Amino acid sequence: MESMADVDAVTVTAQTVRGSFGVYVHVPYCTSRCGYCDFNTYLAGSADMVELGAQWAAGVAAEISAHRRAETLAIERPVDTVFFGGGTPSLLPVPAIATVLDALAETCGIEPGAEITIEANPESVSPRNLRDLLAVGVNRLSVGMQSDDPRVLDVLDRAHQAGAAQRAVALAMQAGFTRCSLDLIYGTPGETIESWRASLAAALATEVGHISAYALAIPRGTAMARRIAAGELPMPDDDDAATKYEIADELLGAAGLDWYEVSNWAAPGQECRHNLGYWRGGDWWGLGPGAHGHVRGVRYENHKLPDRWFRGTTDGTSVARSETLDPSQRHTEHVMLATRLREGLDPAMVPQSAVQSLVEQGLLIHDDRLRLTRRGRLLGDRVVLALLE
Repeated sequence: MESMADVDAVTVTAQTVRGSFGVYVHVPYCTSRCGYCDFNTYLAGSADMVELGAQWAAGVAAEISAHRRAETLAIERPVDTVFFGGGTPSLLPVPAIATVLDALAETCGIEPGAEITIEANPESVSPRNLRDLLAVGVNRLSVGMQSDDPRVLDVLDRAHQAGAAQRAVALAMQAGFTRCSLDLIYGTPGETIESWRASLAAALATEVGHISAYALAIPRGTAMARRIAAGELPMPDDDDAATKYEIADELLGAAGLDWYEVSNWAAPGQECRHNLGYWRGGDWWGLGPGAHGHVRGVRYENHKLPDRWFRGTTDGTSVARSETLDPSQRHTEHVMLATRLREGLDPAMVPQSAVQSLVEQGLLIHDDRLRLTRRGRLLGDRVVLALLE
């Protein structure tokens, strides 16, 4: 494990960063755990959130000050995106969110018009807390819908019921949010094509400007992985997932939400600027337990356990490990990330022989950039491997 002092010793040119500066803030608390989740989360009751939220916010504020002083992590420009992820950030009392935003404003500055997103579970929002979030500067809401089928929600161990995500979005729009997103999951055991179409239709009916759709993954050690191993549930089927991806692309595109990243569709101007910063190779601070960050080729990860992380925020050891990416690693990451975007990859970055073969296979379009076809999006890993040979 490396302390913040060890991270500071990494030899990277300390220069003013050009381009995006995002901040990801991890909130590790949930009231229940979904069966497919392997994120760094810990169960906590709603009654505990005032005390936990105040401690968490104090730790993040201290971490901001430490990063600002750290030679390799300091960034001499204002923040242009902030993303509160989790976990369930919407469980936190709004004053805890305000504490973090105030610390960023005082320490780094926040760009006028910065995108400030908070993830929310449908059951954890109310008209009052939505208005309060807007009042402290949050201007984008990302709601975890996953499905509108009660049977699918049950298999996923989601706490909310069908229709709850749509009601959460309606409340957010009534409160004054102009940018809302819904997250969906496809390929859950027992989900039919008709069920998936109905979930997409329900999401589109909210008139949100952004929808994400992810194929269900089953990480080892999760409750769902154990159920599959015991024969209680079938493994997700790759062909079924591919069909559902194609259906999503058709329906979302027809509704005016174009794909801009393999798993994300948006109306013009509604793209998630924070996530685009990741995919375009920008710099960001990762704050909170287990958060990951990247500054000028230095990639780092915080301690996962909240108590260990919190102790580290007081003595400069919140970072558990870091590494400096060499030119080859940077190139690999750039190809992997840029290929996922509709804006595509500069052809000069990769061998032309590989490009020609992928075009002939119908996986790439080659004009001024290299862009995935729909079939290429389904076989994205294969495309990237070919481009990196």
